[in-house]
Parts: sequence; structure tokens; C-alpha cells
Amino acid sequence: MPTLALPRGTCPWPTNPLDLAYHDHEWGVPQHDDRALFELLILEGAQAGLSWATILAKRENYRRAFDHFDPAKVARYDAKKVAALLADAGIVRNRLKIAAAIGNAKAFLAVQKEFGSFDRYLWGFVPDRRPIVNRRRTRASVPTRTPESDALSQDLLARGFKFVGTTIIYAFMQATGLVNDHFVTCPRHLLCSRLR
Repeated sequence: MPTLALPRGTCPWPTNPLDLAYHDHEWGVPQHDDRALFELLILEGAQAGLSWATILAKRENYRRAFDHFDPAKVARYDAKKVAALLADAGIVRNRLKIAAAIGNAKAFLAVQKEFGSFDRYLWGFVPDRRPIVNRRRTRASVPTRTPESDALSQDLLARGFKFVGTTIIYAFMQATGLVNDHFVTCPRHLLCSRLR
């Protein structure tokens, strides 16, 4: 895909039309739908060692392969389904990441049962259950982890989740709007800061 010429002040990371659409419609928007939260959790884990652009390009394939990220269905995947996923060129065919997605679905269901929803659990890791609105101006000012991502990562790991290290979880928090890391000069910063 061609590199984009972005408007001045926009976040610098979108480099192709797919990135830009994700940036302009999803990234940083507070998410409260459990299915969508599960999808982003699995996709962020799939990204480990790869670029987000690679995962975005495969997103529709992931939705098809993982039953539109229905955690109850993913939790029931058996050896035959794992073999089919490992043979699916439309996704990242990594045995550990596929096993993690299945295990994470089981852990996700346990969290839903304990808290009533994954949303209720997740938003408990930010002050007053409201997005953290940062005022970033440069890439260098954006951390790869925070005390909140450390705490969430540690708790997820204790609950049996995999591929949920603090760096992955900080990216997840940005994606799901727990954290607004749009540059303050980006038009999306103000819009997302008004959302809860």
C-alpha cells in the first residue's frame, strides 16, 4: 500500500489507507462491547513480533477463522480446529498464538462470569473508570508501558491469559480507548477525549 501524506498534526503512525481508517474510526475510542474487546485482545497478542499493519491486513481473515471472535466458540476449539487454523494462510500461523487465543477465550469467559462483563473488569484499571487523556506531541513522549498497563498485564497473567505482557496491554489500552494517546494536535484527540 502507498504511504499517505497525512494532514499536519495528525498522529504519525498511519502509513496506509487501512491504518488511517483504523486511526480515524476505532483507535482511542472507548470500547465497551465484550466481543470487540476480545477481538482486540486477541489481535494485539497476534501482533507480538509483527507490525500492526500486518494484523490489520489480516483482520477480516481472523474474524472468519475465529468465528467473529465469539469467546464461547473459541473456548471450545479442539485439535481439528487448531489444525485448520495452522493451515490457514489468511492468519498468522503461530501455534503458541493460536493456543493462547483459545486459552484466553476460556479466561475471558471466567472474567465475564466473575465480574458480569469483561468491560466492567477492564475499566476498573483506569482512574474513575474513565479514559486517561494524555497530551502527547511527539512519538518519543508515548511510553510503551505505564503503571496501569503493568497492573492490568499482571492481573491478566495471574488469571491465565497469554500474550498479555505490559507492552501488548498498553497497545490494547490505546486501541480500546482506556488511554487517549492521539497527539494533542490530531483532530481525533479532542473528539476521543469527549467520549466515555
